[in-house]
Amino acid sequence: MQKIMLLERPHWREHAREVGFTFADMYGEPYWDESSAYAFSLDQIETDLEDPATELHAMCREAVAHIIADERLMERLAIPEAHRDLVAESWQRGDPEIYGRFDFSYNGQGPAKLLEYNADTPTSLYESAAFQWQWLEDQLKAGVLPEGTDQFNGIHEALVARFGAVFEQGSDLHFTAVADNPEDYGTVEAMGWAAREAGLGAHYCDLDKIALSEDGQFLDDEDRVMGVLFKLYPWEDLLRDDYADHIAGSQCLFLEPAWKALLSNKGLLPVLWNMFEGHPNLLPAFFEQDIDEALTGRGPAAADVADAFDRSTAQLAAGHVSKPVLSREGASITIVESGEIVEQAQNTDYAEHPRVIQAYAPLPRFDGFRPVIGAWIIGDACVGIGIREDRSRITQDLSRFKPHYISG
Repeated sequence: MQKIMLLERPHWREHAREVGFTFADMYGEPYWDESSAYAFSLDQIETDLEDPATELHAMCREAVAHIIADERLMERLAIPEAHRDLVAESWQRGDPEIYGRFDFSYNGQGPAKLLEYNADTPTSLYESAAFQWQWLEDQLKAGVLPEGTDQFNGIHEALVARFGAVFEQGSDLHFTAVADNPEDYGTVEAMGWAAREAGLGAHYCDLDKIALSEDGQFLDDEDRVMGVLFKLYPWEDLLRDDYADHIAGSQCLFLEPAWKALLSNKGLLPVLWNMFEGHPNLLPAFFEQDIDEALTGRGPAAADVADAFDRSTAQLAAGHVSKPVLSREGASITIVESGEIVEQAQNTDYAEHPRVIQAYAPLPRFDGFRPVIGAWIIGDACVGIGIREDRSRITQDLSRFKPHYISG
């Protein structure tokens, strides 16, 4: 894994505007940055990223069944009690999933370490699936990259196949996101593009324009019934909205399904560590409340947690990260090394939620920037990656997106 300085395409900003990539620059700073790119060997991609991500996804599905069967874990993950049946029933029915993105710390050597799973509403889909592929083709054509250079990117094709496998030809799907958010709309449009290519109908409606019919069905802004709805709106918020009371009776299939609320939650991390302790791609992780109960000897799982915590004490003491179970874009995260806070997110949204403690796996540094690898899961397999980098240890909403390629 290397960071290579490269010539930018002369007219890439004009191309970005032509294809609707309106957030390539944000707030006076570049978001898409092709002044350099990350280069990987094929073995690094296949052995260290692709295969582990696919395996981790299967482990996460095991974790869903485990969490649903344990009321204490549903409580730890802050799933509202009134809607726990909604979550459980979506899993028991086998409501289909479409996509997700693992975030890894990886330096090109040794196992990639799972930082979190964006399993419900991951963004950066368009730039991962389409814009960086166009970058590769253009740079090959210009001779900037040598012939035979490849990219780990079958994301769009896999989305088309997934939609085609889940829904019958001609089925109508609806897509929604918060209005006036270009990045969210870019993700929703990438999904709609794949659905249309799979032979499905794809209709967009702003989130705040969705209505409820007299018989309890969701309607779009043209009063069409929504039978299938892809919502780029997180379950942790939706389950706390008034509309949540209408979901069960709406006859609407939600994408991502309600059971994904268990995987997009940082509480997944200690559940995975408890189930698969020592797995090379996992970091020791615990619910903060479990640690408190273990240290005081109180709580139903105190002894088991205390034993596992003892086995991880040295690693956690060397460095750990404190995260709310519900958090996005690095909000309310604190990084501690040897007992000292080395970085703390200025954004304190989500600070009121319960927290998890996870061992610290520092991101590597390249030219002053720290990249995080986003491994895309479509269906049940890893099909591509996208990379974001930041000068901060905490990857945030304005971190830069960097293209990648496979050399040799």
